[in-house]
Amino acid sequence: MEYETIRPVGTLTTLLLSGHVNHIHLYADQSGITHSSYAQGWMIIPIALAGYFGSSLFAVLMFRLHKDSKERYGLSILAVLATLSLALFVRNGYGMLWCAGFAVMTIVISVIAPLWLRNSYYLLLAFICLLESVLSPIVLVALTIIDPTAAGDSTILAEATFIPAIVWALLFAAFSLWCAKMATSLLIKKSWIAKSNAK
Repeated sequence: MEYETIRPVGTLTTLLLSGHVNHIHLYADQSGITHSSYAQGWMIIPIALAGYFGSSLFAVLMFRLHKDSKERYGLSILAVLATLSLALFVRNGYGMLWCAGFAVMTIVISVIAPLWLRNSYYLLLAFICLLESVLSPIVLVALTIIDPTAAGDSTILAEATFIPAIVWALLFAAFSLWCAKMATSLLIKKSWIAKSNAK
């Protein structure tokens, strides 16, 4: 069976379930698609769940590393993910160029940039991850209202479980907002710690 998504955690879940990631295409309009295949029908459920849940949890991880002043670890994770995607999966010209450029820039900033620039770059990426993790499921909710049969992972899960697509979309949205609350709490704690140390 085949499955298409653009969620990196969904891609990882596919590999963990012994599926195959055939290729990834990234486009200039910030969209993209991962074409995967898997052996058994039930595998679609954890793959589809992993995408939105994984994106939200990754945003929390980014802010947790920031709170612990481990921005270099976070940048290393992002650079490794981009490099592995480039080496193993991304097959269109724009996507390959984007992955290579992002990986190189992230490594350079992590290694030689002054602290203020490295942390600013890291926070920019963390906020992009957070914003994407919240907006995507909200858009998915709108799509399920407009056309429940064309709402991506929600539609796939509805077909696999017989639970309506809108329920899955609302679950993804609620989870993303809960994770966003945790991420912002970590950011506030980091700010408090910095203020306490400055006194």
